[in-house]
Amino acid sequence: MKKKRMSTDKLYKLFVYVAMITLAITIIVPVGWVFMASIKENSEFYGNPWALPAGFNWSNFTDAFQEANMGSYMWNSVLVTGMALLILLAVALPAAYVLARFEFTGSKFFKTMFRTGLFINISFIVVPIFLMLLDWDSGLKTLMGSTFFLNNRFILALVYAATALPFTIFLLSSYFETLPHDFEEAAYIDGAGYFKTMTTVMIPMAKPSIITVILFNFLAFWNEYILALTLMPGAKKTLPVGLVNLMAAERAAANYGRLYAGMVIVMLPTLILYVMVQKQLTQGMTAGGVKG
Repeated sequence: MKKKRMSTDKLYKLFVYVAMITLAITIIVPVGWVFMASIKENSEFYGNPWALPAGFNWSNFTDAFQEANMGSYMWNSVLVTGMALLILLAVALPAAYVLARFEFTGSKFFKTMFRTGLFINISFIVVPIFLMLLDWDSGLKTLMGSTFFLNNRFILALVYAATALPFTIFLLSSYFETLPHDFEEAAYIDGAGYFKTMTTVMIPMAKPSIITVILFNFLAFWNEYILALTLMPGAKKTLPVGLVNLMAAERAAANYGRLYAGMVIVMLPTLILYVMVQKQLTQGMTAGGVKG
């Protein structure tokens, strides 16, 4: 019986290892291929697609930045993503803390509403958001002769933050609920108010969860396409929209090296951020599952 159990455990571990290795290969191979393709000469794409590059053609990246305007698109993405994260954390952290640690009239209603917001897909509400901003711009143009709400990076960041609030508040409040009340009581005894207790005691303790929220929302904002395409129809495009335009232009011109260099420019910041916060991300995803 014991030998049978040991053999079953070995088969299960073997299955897990094979599944994990297969999954890793399906992710690493395409990403590695894109990185290799980004430094190839254009003539190399007409031979064996799996062949190693003959040299390092870094001009693909300079061409993508300068001639394809990817540098400007990246700056727009950095600004929009940074502002969206700041707005999101400024609103979500106090809201999540209050909903998790205090009971007041209407608290259950607000919790239910935020949880309901988890099931709203951004694709379903992008048209109403666009029409609302378009109406506001029309009224503003009638009064002042200028527009403000469309083609505005701050407004796009504000919309990003608003659409990410349900998920962020849900995740942060779940983590705040696991923290013991002893730390708050000690802070109150020392004379700290509610705001100081939140900023100096509770938020530092929730650092793993906050890093998890930042990473997830960074990926969502950085790679978002539909809102950026709809609300920024002018020249201030973000990287995903600019990449689609680059793909169409370079595919027509058969300039594949510059195309894959643009893809690397989009992927690289997310990969670097993930490597930097990998340990904290794991802590944030697991710590909230155990009650303190």
